[in-house]
Amino acid sequence: MEGSKQHVALITGSSRGIGKAIAFRLAARGDKVIINYVSHPEEADKVVQAVNERGGKAIAIRADVSKGEDVEAMFKQAADFGDVDVLINNAGIIRDSLLMRMPDETWDAVVDISLRGSFLCTRAAIRNMIRGRWGRVVNVGSVVGMMGNPGQANYAAAKAGMIGFTQSVAKEVASRNITVNYLAPGYTATDIVEDLPQQIKDRILARIPLQRFAHVEEIAGMVGYLVSDEAAYITGQIFTVDGGLSIS
Repeated sequence: MEGSKQHVALITGSSRGIGKAIAFRLAARGDKVIINYVSHPEEADKVVQAVNERGGKAIAIRADVSKGEDVEAMFKQAADFGDVDVLINNAGIIRDSLLMRMPDETWDAVVDISLRGSFLCTRAAIRNMIRGRWGRVVNVGSVVGMMGNPGQANYAAAKAGMIGFTQSVAKEVASRNITVNYLAPGYTATDIVEDLPQQIKDRILARIPLQRFAHVEEIAGMVGYLVSDEAAYITGQIFTVDGGLSIS
């Protein structure tokens, strides 16, 4: 384990995909991990079981991070497990539509989970971090938040908003030894990407200089670094893990 203190890490949206990989990565470094989920309890329980079987400590807590009452209840329940001093805002959904056809509720759903959820969870978490004079927050966004994408105005706006949020909060809490950074993954080999038609996958791969999708472990590895002691002097920054997509 890095450092002398066992940290408590809350990873939102961590029953599957990137969040699940992050949970495994942080548990492997010795953190106690809290698996947040909203609609896949069986998957969340499997992650908890896997962490515990590997000698780690994990619990699962259901909460819709876009709802203030859910977030408040989640942090109260988490307190019985330990004071959260590592927060990974990973929860997000995709509801693609061209802007002229996009219903209000489609816009709201995407922005609420990613942007409002990051706000609610970070506000709740930094209270303990400030008291403890140590903390790590990583906001998992997307390269789409930096370069846009047709049919994803809601998703791009939410993820771009997280950049401004990250940089503002980083300045507010830096004096308390709390870092806040933004991670922008590119296309990653999760269920969503794997289920795309091959023709679409081929078009995406043609735009990626490294000519492959990211592995979830590669995204988790960057998170592991950002919450480590080695990254203590890094805050308010954007880290792009996209195989070169954003420069192509």
